[in-house]
Amino acid sequence: MNRLPLSQRLRQHLRLVVAILITLVFLFPVYWLAMNSFKTADEIYSSPPVWWPASLQLNNYLVLFKDGDAVSVWNSLVVATFSTLLAMSIGTLCAYSLARFKTGGDHLSNWIISQRMVPPIAVVFPIFLLYVFLGWVDTYVGMILLYTAFNLPYVIWMMRGYIQDIPRSLEEAALVDGCTPWEVFWKVVIPMCKGGLFATAIFTFIFAWNEFLFALVLTRTEVTTYTVQVTHYFGGQSNFWTKIAAMSVLGTLPVFIAVVFMQRYLVRGISLGAVKG
Repeated sequence: MNRLPLSQRLRQHLRLVVAILITLVFLFPVYWLAMNSFKTADEIYSSPPVWWPASLQLNNYLVLFKDGDAVSVWNSLVVATFSTLLAMSIGTLCAYSLARFKTGGDHLSNWIISQRMVPPIAVVFPIFLLYVFLGWVDTYVGMILLYTAFNLPYVIWMMRGYIQDIPRSLEEAALVDGCTPWEVFWKVVIPMCKGGLFATAIFTFIFAWNEFLFALVLTRTEVTTYTVQVTHYFGGQSNFWTKIAAMSVLGTLPVFIAVVFMQRYLVRGISLGAVKG
């Protein structure tokens, strides 16, 4: 086995060191946030900084549950999960129609994705007035439908690209074997684009999970999401950094868990080239 030249080995080691340093730089804010959630107020404000708390303050988390603030994480989970399921169900069907039957012509898909670029601030107040009239302010139904509507263009655009990558001959063969168009969709198309389906679902979930403006305007107390709840800890006189850190960690965990368990599908889905066409 031939050994690499010394200069090439040095370059490889240098790349590895640089990659590790860059990773540490990007992971440091995550570490600092997690450590702050276990510190006392004195340790957070101490100088020089306390890199590791003297004792883990689990009470910082317990007080969130005791005061009912942790319910906001549950609200975010309900809204993001159901809006993602709705957007994926409707959007995948629409994407299949666009990709296989050219519904609306060649430019309808471009118009659909352009709707995703509408600034939320431009429509949030008309939506608020509509929701007041319908009685949907601070309700699960209102937030789920709104997030579904705003994530649909992204889902349709992404899934259209994945479906276009599937050879049409597979669907034609299934039709020849006696499958109905609906069976072709479920038994051929969905399994073939499963990676893209999961990748799109994860990003859709993250978009809904991190949304702030609509939740700020359209929720009050019953359906407050964690992104809005965190802002309640910032005051004119002082900031409750322990609560901010603890709530941020709780709000990060569901997304982290989803990405970890679906990492295989996520990597595969991204590599399929979904934005082609």
